[in-house]
Amino acid sequence: MKIILMLEKYKEDLIYCKIISDGSKTKIIMHFKELIKSRYAVRTYHENKVNPTLIKQVVNAGRLAPSAANRQPWKFIAVDDDEILNKIHAAYPREWFAKVPNLIIVYGNHEESWKRSFDGKDHCDIDTAIAIDHMTLAATELGLGTCWVCHFNPQLIQEVIQNEPYWEPMAILTIGYPVELKAPHKKRKTIEEVLSFNGW
Repeated sequence: MKIILMLEKYKEDLIYCKIISDGSKTKIIMHFKELIKSRYAVRTYHENKVNPTLIKQVVNAGRLAPSAANRQPWKFIAVDDDEILNKIHAAYPREWFAKVPNLIIVYGNHEESWKRSFDGKDHCDIDTAIAIDHMTLAATELGLGTCWVCHFNPQLIQEVIQNEPYWEPMAILTIGYPVELKAPHKKRKTIEEVLSFNGW
């Protein structure tokens, strides 16, 4: 049923994709330009947990992301335990967040991240952001929804999942099966507003 709904939505939105089927399994592979159009922040999920195999595929996309000087200053904590989820929900007290079936907490290590020699610019935030973006796109290709959450209480996260102090919780990625597939309505600046050649 999920595959049928996805195909109908793709057809409706004129999103072109390759469909591979061996009779028992069907896989949808979108072209990258369509994949980035399809991703959006999902805030309503089915209660079904995401299979750990799919979580690994999503996190693996983050693992393969580029990082400054290839330092890879990240760690990913997948959470599907209801007791732990309930505690984490208090870090971002929103009704929709309290119903999320799975989370991936993305940590950054400022001790490991590369610093620019000219001014000491720490690239930890940049590196983890690239990894998260990879994961949101991988999840979209798998038919999963995500929402990138940054407005949370990091101290509470540290209390729930204890770790060494030099690992900072950078973001929380909610992940699950969307209740409904929506056509993304993204308001974006025009290319003329953001691109210039050879000068400001």
